[in-house]
Amino acid sequence: MIEPGDEYEGPSADDRVDRQALEGDARLVRGVGWRLVLFSGGTTLLILLALGALLYLRVESSLQMAGVTQLDARASSLKDFLSGSDDPATGTPTGLVFGGGSSGTFAILVTADGQRIGDLDDGVPPGLPNQASVNAAFQSGRDVRDSTLADVPVRILSETAPSRLGTIVIQVVQDRTDEQKTLDVISDVLIFGGILAVLVASGFGALYARRALAPIRSSLATQRIALRRQREFAADASHELRTPLTVIRSSVEYLGRHRNEPVASVGDALEDIDAEVDQLSTLVEDLLLLARSESGAIELDRLPLDLGDLAGEAASSLVQPAADRNVRIVVDPQPAAVTGDPIRLRQLVAILVDNAIRHSPSGGEVRVAVRANGRSTDLSVEDEGAGIRPEDLPRVFDRFWRAPGAPPGGTGLGLAIAQWIVERHGGRIAVTNRTTGGARFDVHLPATATSGAHG
Repeated sequence: MIEPGDEYEGPSADDRVDRQALEGDARLVRGVGWRLVLFSGGTTLLILLALGALLYLRVESSLQMAGVTQLDARASSLKDFLSGSDDPATGTPTGLVFGGGSSGTFAILVTADGQRIGDLDDGVPPGLPNQASVNAAFQSGRDVRDSTLADVPVRILSETAPSRLGTIVIQVVQDRTDEQKTLDVISDVLIFGGILAVLVASGFGALYARRALAPIRSSLATQRIALRRQREFAADASHELRTPLTVIRSSVEYLGRHRNEPVASVGDALEDIDAEVDQLSTLVEDLLLLARSESGAIELDRLPLDLGDLAGEAASSLVQPAADRNVRIVVDPQPAAVTGDPIRLRQLVAILVDNAIRHSPSGGEVRVAVRANGRSTDLSVEDEGAGIRPEDLPRVFDRFWRAPGAPPGGTGLGLAIAQWIVERHGGRIAVTNRTTGGARFDVHLPATATSGAHG
C-alpha cells in the first residue's frame, strides 16, 4: 500500500553478490556447454580418424596387392620364357606390354653387375635398372619396393631367375600414377569430409547442449532469484518491524521509569504501545499471507458470486474509518458475475478502498464502481487525492515501497496483496492518474455466465 516513510532500496551489497553469483553460474554453464561441444566434436573426430585410417589402409593394401599380383604375373611369364630358351639374350619378351593381365608393365633382365640383357637399346625409362633393388634381389631372391622414375611413382619387382647365363634378375616396373591419384582423392575426401563432419557435429552439439542446459540455467536463475527475494523480504520486513518495536521499547522504558505513577499520567505511552501492537499484528498477518502465497500453501475457493454485492459489503465496512477522516464513500455496483474466493475478493476491495481513503483529502469522495463488460468484470476505485508521481507508477505494487509524503497507517504490503489476489483469480490490476486529480485503480477479472450469485 502507498504508505508514509522513505523509499527503501534494499541492500546493494546483496545485489552485487547476486550479480556475481549469477555471473559465476553463467560461466559454469557456458563451461559445461563448451565441454559438451568439445566432447561431441572430439568424439566425432576420433571416430572419423579411426574409420578414415582403416579405409585408407585397406584401399592402399588392396591396390598394392593388385599391383604386386600384376608384377608377379609378368615376372612369371619371363621365368617361363627363360626356362625354355637357349639364349636369353635373343628374342626375350622384355620391354613394355599392352593388354592382358600385365598391361602397362615394363620388364628388363639384369645381370649381377647391373648390365641389361637383350636387345633393348631404346625406350628404356631413365633410372633402370634400379641397382638397389637388383642388389636386394641377389641377396634375398626377391625385392618389391616403391620408387620414382623421372618423377613418376612406380612399383619395382626384382626377382632372381636361373638362365643359360647363370642367375640373373628379372626387374619389372609398374606405373603407380593412377593408384597414387586414387589414394590422394581418398585422402582429400577423408580430410575435408572429416572437417565438415566435425563442424556439423560441433554445431549440433552446441544446439543440443544449449537445449540440455536450458533447464539447468533456468533452475540456477530461479534459485538465485528466490534467494535474492528471500533476502530482500527479510531485510524489508526487519526494516518495517524496526519502527514499531522501537516505539514499543521506548514506551516500555518510559513506563519503567514511571512505574509508581497513576495510569492516567502515562496513558500516552499505553496508547502508543496499543497502536504499535496493532500495526505489528497487521504487518505480521500480511507477511504470513505473502509468504504462504509464494509457497503455494493458500488454496482459493472457486464459488460463483456477484462482485457488485461483494464490493458494496466491503466498502460498507469502511464507512466509519472514512467518516473519521471526513471522506465519503460512493458505491455504484451493477450485477457482475465472477467465480472466485469471496473472502479474498472482499479483502481486495477493502485494500483498494482503504488506500483511497488514506489518500483522499478531508471532504473528499471515494468512488467504487463495478461493471459487467462482456468477458470481463471490471472494478474501479477512485480517490480525489494528489495522485501518484509518474516515476512512481511502476513501483506502486512493490512490497514495502512507500511514496514520499504518503499518509500514515497500513503495512506497506496492501497493494502487493491486492495484486496477488487479482492474479490468482486470472485477472489484472492497473493504476493510473485521473485527469481531474487523484488515482484510479482498475481491476479486470474473468466474467462467468452465472448472474445474480451471492457469496
